[in-house]
Amino acid sequence: MLTVHRSMRYCFWVCFALVATTLVVPGAFGQGLEKLTRWEEGRSMRTGSNVWNPNDLYDRGNNLDRSDRIEAGETYVLADLKGPGVITHIWLTFLQEPHFWVRDGAADPQEMLLRIYWDGREKPDVEVPVGDFFANCFGRRMEVISTPVIVEDADSYNCFWQMPFRKSARIEIVNQSKKPIRKLYDNVDWVKKKSLPENTMYFCAQYNQEYPAAPGKDYLVLDAEGKGYYVGTVLAVRTRSPSWFGEGDEKIYIDGEKLPSIRGTGTEDYFLSAWGLKTNSTPYFGVPYLNQPDRIVGQMTCSYRWHVQDPLVFSKGIRVTFETFGWMSADENKEHEPHSWNEREDDFSSVAFWYQKGPTKKFTTVPPAEERKLPSLDRVLVWGKDALGSPSHGPGKARIQTGANYLRSGGQLLFHPNRVKDGWIDYTFEVKEKEPLRLVLELTRANDYGIYQPILNGVKIGKPLDLYRPETDLWEFHVMDFWPAPGQYTLRLQCVGKNEDSEGDSIGVNSVRLRERRPRVKALGYDRDKDWRKEQVLYK
Repeated sequence: MLTVHRSMRYCFWVCFALVATTLVVPGAFGQGLEKLTRWEEGRSMRTGSNVWNPNDLYDRGNNLDRSDRIEAGETYVLADLKGPGVITHIWLTFLQEPHFWVRDGAADPQEMLLRIYWDGREKPDVEVPVGDFFANCFGRRMEVISTPVIVEDADSYNCFWQMPFRKSARIEIVNQSKKPIRKLYDNVDWVKKKSLPENTMYFCAQYNQEYPAAPGKDYLVLDAEGKGYYVGTVLAVRTRSPSWFGEGDEKIYIDGEKLPSIRGTGTEDYFLSAWGLKTNSTPYFGVPYLNQPDRIVGQMTCSYRWHVQDPLVFSKGIRVTFETFGWMSADENKEHEPHSWNEREDDFSSVAFWYQKGPTKKFTTVPPAEERKLPSLDRVLVWGKDALGSPSHGPGKARIQTGANYLRSGGQLLFHPNRVKDGWIDYTFEVKEKEPLRLVLELTRANDYGIYQPILNGVKIGKPLDLYRPETDLWEFHVMDFWPAPGQYTLRLQCVGKNEDSEGDSIGVNSVRLRERRPRVKALGYDRDKDWRKEQVLYK
């Protein structure tokens, strides 16, 4: 029943997207339902990864020749078209998760760079990591159900942006990973035309990032020159401080104005939500990924906003920016109290989508794949699987459990204690410098997991952690902010029982982390001399 439900939902949204997309190409293509009753000159075409024998009606084709394995550094051409024409749909998929075809590893969508060249231009007018182009940020897979972009079940990437071209269109993916792209399949649907109207504009998209956002200025999404429509934003933010990041307004400057004539009331309001962000996916706005609703150090948020019904019109140019203001915890403020209007230092990346007449102006350079990955915030990282075997845990059954949740760790430690009192696991680590850190436990929650108390060097830390959840997930438990002195530490996770609804008292440990706080926390030093053994704090 689940498969049928997903298929029906997908078909509905694909049909919706096909008839509701953009307003920049006149005629039937990409317009509303009423336009489908009026015939317009053109001839539907398709190119893709299938290699067909045009003389054999029953030839099954062969995807493997072109796209089975695209090695590191190679460029794969999805389409090389001769115009005039309009691209109406792009579909692609590829393997990333563990599979017998990708046992040697595969590139993730953040490492694959999409480039589109119009009319033989030397510089691409679309240059975006594949994942970010489809509102799938951080190199992760996520479902998106919107009008111009649909990522069904987080693995089939569909784009319905209309893309007209006069002479030619070249679409390519550059593998900037150290691993191959595996099992890439694709189709590009387009309509060959005899001519295009004089006022037809070109589709453009550009990626940008700042890790972290530069102080003293707003974050730049787009700086374009020319005449056109701004039609969409994808914004990804990874927080480096506790508390809410999104008090900053969008500030949009039209045609060279010194003060923005378009200014919002907060980041979440620009993305058509209110009072914060939560996961959702709608035709014109959504948050396909929010790793945790709690405002933690390391929260990751991916949001999209499509200006399909409300494009921003510009005649000379447009500049799209976001303020980087938000709440701040007491140990990051000179006033030593939490408040809401502070310039933060979070990690930002974005994609701007727009149409314009003529070639684009280059306003940024896409960093290589390694630099597009978020830098680690963890001063100390101990993998859960490192505790496999006695004497690191009590009597019971322990093994390494792999799966999609544990791609980055190579597997978590799954431990089934014989009895509640046997339910303990020890992790030992070293602190080399006294500095402000946050103790973070990355644990699995499931329907047969127990309640575990963190104990650091014999001292109970925080409240017991209930690991029961009806549906399995991987969760970060933020335990304590402290300034540990240099030396050896042992963290014990001790079972103290189970939730009344749980079927067991097991535990799954993916990692133990000591996460850095922003440099200003160290500079202010409010808690430098606080004894965590006697007084514990967790800033929110």
